[in-house]
Amino acid sequence: MIEFRKLTEDIFFECIKLEVHEEQKNFVASNVFSIAQSYVALLNDEFPPITYAIYHGDTLIGFLLMCYEHSEENEYGDENCYHLVRFMIDKQYQGQGLGKQAMEKLLSYIRTSPQGKAEAVYLSYEPKNEVAKKLYASYGFVETGQVDDGEAIAKLVL
Repeated sequence: MIEFRKLTEDIFFECIKLEVHEEQKNFVASNVFSIAQSYVALLNDEFPPITYAIYHGDTLIGFLLMCYEHSEENEYGDENCYHLVRFMIDKQYQGQGLGKQAMEKLLSYIRTSPQGKAEAVYLSYEPKNEVAKKLYASYGFVETGQVDDGEAIAKLVL
C-alpha cells in the first residue's frame, strides 16, 4: 500500500539517498535539490511547498514535491491548480507498478483539495522522457504545447 509521509530528519537523510537510473538523471533534479528548492520557496513566500516521501508499506520508494497555485499565480493557465514539481521513484523500485500506484494516490489526494480547490494539475517533463510521458498520459495529462526551460508542460483537468 502506498503512503505519503511528511519529511522528518530521519526520512530526510534516507530520502536524499534515493536515485533514478543513470540514464534518467538528466530528467529529474536530485531530491536534495528539490527539498532545498521547497525550503527557499517557503522562506520567500513564493508558494507553500507540499513535500512527501513516498512509502510502499515500510519501505521508502520515492519523493514528491508540489504546490498549490491561485489563478493569478498560475504561469501556465488561468485557473487554480496544483503544480507537480517533482515526482520520482527510486531505481530499485521502478518497473513494479509502484509509480502508477503513487500517481493514483497523489491524484486522489489532490482531489481532496488539501490547500484549496483546483480545476487542474500541471506538471512538466523532459520531452525525451518517454516513460514519464506515457505514465502521465495514462492518467489523462495532455501536453499544452507550452515549454518551460526545455520541458513539455502537461495538464490534467480535474
